[in-house]
Amino acid sequence: MPGTNLTRDEARTRADLLHVDAYEIELDLSSAREGGTFRSTTVVRFTATTPGAATFIDLVAPSVEEIVLNGVRLDNSAFADSRIALPDLAAENELRVVADCAYTNTGEGLHLFVDPVDGETYLYTQFEVPDARRVFASFEQPDLKAAFAFTVTAPAHWVVVSNSPTPQPEGEGDTRVWRFAPTGRISSYITALVAGPYVGVFDSYENGEQKVPLGIYCRPSLREFLDPEAIFEVTKQGFDYFQEKFDFPYPFAKYDQLFVPEFNAGAMENAGAVTLRDQYVFRSKVTDAAYEARAATILHELAHMWFGDLVTMEWWNDLWLNESFATYAEAVCQAEAPGSRWPNSWTTFANQMKTWAYRQDQLPSTHPIMAEINDLEDVQVNFDGITYAKGASVLKQLVAYVGQDAFFEGVRAYFKQHAWGNTRLGDLLGALEKASGRDLKSWSAAWLETAGINVLRPAVTLNTDGEIESFAVLQTAPALPAGAKGEAVLRPHRIAVGLYELNDGALVRTDRIELDVNGPRTEVPELVGRHRPAVILLNDDDLTYAKVRLDEDSLAVVTENLGGFTEALPRALCWASAWDMTRDGELAARDYLTLALSGLPRESDIGVVQSVQRQVKLALDVYADPDWREQGLARWAEAAEQALRDAEPGSDHQLAWARVLGSVARTDGQLDLLAGLLDGGTVIPGLAVDTELRWVLLGRLAATGRADEAAIGAELARDNTAAGQEHAASCRASRPTAEAKAAAWASVVDSDELTNYVQAAVIGGFQQADQRELLAPYSEKYFAAVKDVWESRSHEISQQIITGLYPALLVEQGTLDATDAWLTAAEPAPALRRQIVEARAGVERALKAQAVDRAAGER
Repeated sequence: MPGTNLTRDEARTRADLLHVDAYEIELDLSSAREGGTFRSTTVVRFTATTPGAATFIDLVAPSVEEIVLNGVRLDNSAFADSRIALPDLAAENELRVVADCAYTNTGEGLHLFVDPVDGETYLYTQFEVPDARRVFASFEQPDLKAAFAFTVTAPAHWVVVSNSPTPQPEGEGDTRVWRFAPTGRISSYITALVAGPYVGVFDSYENGEQKVPLGIYCRPSLREFLDPEAIFEVTKQGFDYFQEKFDFPYPFAKYDQLFVPEFNAGAMENAGAVTLRDQYVFRSKVTDAAYEARAATILHELAHMWFGDLVTMEWWNDLWLNESFATYAEAVCQAEAPGSRWPNSWTTFANQMKTWAYRQDQLPSTHPIMAEINDLEDVQVNFDGITYAKGASVLKQLVAYVGQDAFFEGVRAYFKQHAWGNTRLGDLLGALEKASGRDLKSWSAAWLETAGINVLRPAVTLNTDGEIESFAVLQTAPALPAGAKGEAVLRPHRIAVGLYELNDGALVRTDRIELDVNGPRTEVPELVGRHRPAVILLNDDDLTYAKVRLDEDSLAVVTENLGGFTEALPRALCWASAWDMTRDGELAARDYLTLALSGLPRESDIGVVQSVQRQVKLALDVYADPDWREQGLARWAEAAEQALRDAEPGSDHQLAWARVLGSVARTDGQLDLLAGLLDGGTVIPGLAVDTELRWVLLGRLAATGRADEAAIGAELARDNTAAGQEHAASCRASRPTAEAKAAAWASVVDSDELTNYVQAAVIGGFQQADQRELLAPYSEKYFAAVKDVWESRSHEISQQIITGLYPALLVEQGTLDATDAWLTAAEPAPALRRQIVEARAGVERALKAQAVDRAAGER
């Protein structure tokens, strides 16, 4: 039985048979406050190439009231296993389905949220990958595009937003009816509906005769924190940049951005009605890195309006291209758009996206960028670091390979040829080949159809005068992780080699050479005869996707002067290389800590600072020798307190160090400091102990036993919002008692009543690195429960539990043995197996890193 799955073969067969013209969808949301179900009525008009053939339409619903195909009522038994069987099709068909669909609290389908501040109900849809069928009957695959017209009945005081412009509501009394005009031809997964007493702020994008209405929405309880001017500024910069580069006007009638509660992803590219997580409405002070991340998300979704919405993948095996293009587009727009606040966006890309990609590409589940997606279960676990980060990194390499002008020339031709249609990868590569004159078949085979990472190293020899006698770039292809499919291969790389000199403590680039690297050894004759610089940096400007290692002399200089690079990007590349070496067991965790303690005081890029801070904590928690770990954590906590006191008052660095101390404080004095900041008895000049920072401080006090239930309840009374309730749930789960752990576990595993956000908060509080003894009994319980969780919960909810509650902090052989025994006995579904195998790989890597750190301590 297919359950809620759909195979690629089934989708291909259905696409060959059908052409879908239009949907008319009526939804009655007037009793949403009561929860439960809502009435959904769908009329679909479609043609069939083979009259008399049979097919099916998708629907996930508690019950169906009526199924009428071409005027003939079908028995309700036609609805089974999340499908409605449609027999004996005509050449032209009309299907009417009346169903009672269910509201959710999982962030999938039609999510229902009640704001504790005003008691009002707020709804939004999230359909990618296959969840439009939770709201209306649909042919749930991206290549069966159609026009969608929604009619919504809802409370009179509500705002209702969809893909088409919001019409004037009709009717009188307590409810109104909104009749939306049909959309253009789009896929079902990018349709959307957002409804509730949201508040909006409006503007327009104007370019000559073009005028696009812009809207920003959020809940009233967040309106005081909304900064619409900054959001509109980024949005308009994106419109200017993308319309110029794509040479195709924005394709939809308006552009709304809706900040919605309990949203699982960062945002979703619904056509003309983008939904974003409302944590992007900042309730408290955040660093500039948070604003940069929000701007990147805004630009990512805007780029999707063309690449993904206007032109859409035929099947989910090209999901990577959809997401990679938008990820590349967000970064290049931030780097190049006039007036951008973040022209160093490639530093962030190198520091965050590349790190994510390198981690994912070293897991046993690594796969080619162009993955084989056989069914929906495959795609749902493929929203990963390969699909987003490696894919975008490789697109950046492709741009360097063909040239940016040729790249965008090809993209422009692609949009013009395929507007409102569906495509495959070959359609884009063909356009790029024509524009650039390069044959991309071998490039595609090497980069998109193989897995794994290459390593680039310099080979330098000097003569007696200190001049370079020979210089080559060595390329290796480390074996893929055990269990990964395929073989490691060498690839063509377009890279730059940067030469840096050390002047008065500053590392300044004096020259740059760009070249193609092919095969295991590539000579660089341009460097022969030159005086050897202080640092030779391969992949300067981060053009390619590869691990980079420094030669011995360069590594010595960088170790002592990492903060001396005058530009942010080479610093980020060296930080990334050091972290990669730590994960690979080439650099001990204690040595990474030493590097961070020496380099962070000179690091000006706050995004890099915060990434390194997170990585240090991870290194100490799982990569450090357990016998030395407490000593390392004490050094880190002491450094964090000193950096907090030394930081410029009110600066981003001050806030970042306050958060670090709020995660690692351990001595009585440090915990007293947190308590003093929380109760106002201690003041650090410039540090705003606002709502979110208060929860950080209280979270650490709760986890160390310094804050009890009464303290948590008092803080919740100060901040009785949805975010406050989530923080309180996390604090309760973090308490260092067996009773707190048992209650947290039961609320997540034994019950399914928690919302997606509260569940995530409880899991985060439960897993405390300082509480391994309390967590140890739950390893056995995890393996006893995990298969049932997978089979009984929704995808998002089960994934949270499977990845979040895996005993990752129990870095010991017993965890590997227990995992292996379960994998053998449970015979899990491929998607579940992948998640467990990935988690196991983290423990295996940590064990090896701990051995390296232990050996370093014996030096």
